[in-house]
Amino acid sequence: MKLSIAALVATFGSAAAFTGSSFSGSTLKATSNDSSLKMVTGMGVNGFGRIGRLVTRIIMEDEDCSMNAINAGSATPDYMAYQYKYDTIHGIAKGTVDIDGDFLVLNGKKIMTSRCRDPKEVGWGALGADYVCESTGIFLTKEKAQSIIDGGAKKVIYSAPAKDDSQTIVMGVNQEEYDGSEDFISCASCTTNGLAPMVKAINDEFGIEEALMTTVHAMTATQAVVDSSSRKDWRGGRAASGNIIPSSTGAAKAVTKVIPSLQGKLTGMAFRVPTIDVSVVDLTCKLAKETTYEEICETIKAKSEGEMKGVLGYCDEPLVSTDFESDSRSSIFDADAGIMLNPTFVKLVAWYDNEWGYSGRVVDLMKHVAAVDAKVEA
Repeated sequence: MKLSIAALVATFGSAAAFTGSSFSGSTLKATSNDSSLKMVTGMGVNGFGRIGRLVTRIIMEDEDCSMNAINAGSATPDYMAYQYKYDTIHGIAKGTVDIDGDFLVLNGKKIMTSRCRDPKEVGWGALGADYVCESTGIFLTKEKAQSIIDGGAKKVIYSAPAKDDSQTIVMGVNQEEYDGSEDFISCASCTTNGLAPMVKAINDEFGIEEALMTTVHAMTATQAVVDSSSRKDWRGGRAASGNIIPSSTGAAKAVTKVIPSLQGKLTGMAFRVPTIDVSVVDLTCKLAKETTYEEICETIKAKSEGEMKGVLGYCDEPLVSTDFESDSRSSIFDADAGIMLNPTFVKLVAWYDNEWGYSGRVVDLMKHVAAVDAKVEA
């Protein structure tokens, strides 16, 4: 799909609330915003799945961002509106949700949608989408994602681990390594973001000599609802809704990309469990420096209230997984869940909303990249 001048001009037209058998909903009048003259980052999303939709929700709630384009695969605008507005875990989206032709109208703002197999055809630059979240899971190499740049975007941020040597940034851990020179940046995985902040806090203070990680991970859309088939992973083809399924994960090793001093010292595995959202990491590690569990808790609490606030959290209440649904933090340390065998051997536990928390970091990374680029260009 190629965009015409007429389509761009249409963005200044009025938006009509949509109705029909496929979707209906109430519409509230959009209010003006005194900050409209403030410089904002023009953003786009390529892929409107679980993460793409949540990234869009978060962008729409952020005054520093402007969602300008969504390439949705095959979804029609009315179905996109339905998917965006209603979510089993995260509830009904804030604000108004309408459509106007090919435009998705969120809180009164018209956003061009497209269904292009080649993201170059979206015309990101013409639509003002300079920073694009790649969330299809397809364009995860520089070579493949170049089509998004060719479509006018300035930078591409993957909402998944890169499948090549694209730079990996985990917010709160190594964001200072981005200097504006890279066009393709990976936000790593939800589990890497759930693990890395806690690992950084512990490694900086006590040193980690070696560690094993296990993530007890909620079901995802890649799994089967009932027994199916998977030649690549036989156990992975079994019913996600009725089994605890051992699985592999590169999340722990990926931490060593953002904390290179831990290369060869950290690896891990996963168990997929029949819950819809929220996962938990178990880090069992041997420390270089002797300490107490109380001192570890004090260290993490201090960092969660200071330099790592908003990324690393601290919890000393007896909570369970659903209590962390829609939690925006990357990694929430559970003080009551960990145990210590001796002064250098400890098991630490951290919760993370593998959907909402991760999507928040994707948006944070997009904003960070834009901010650094602005300084470089200045």
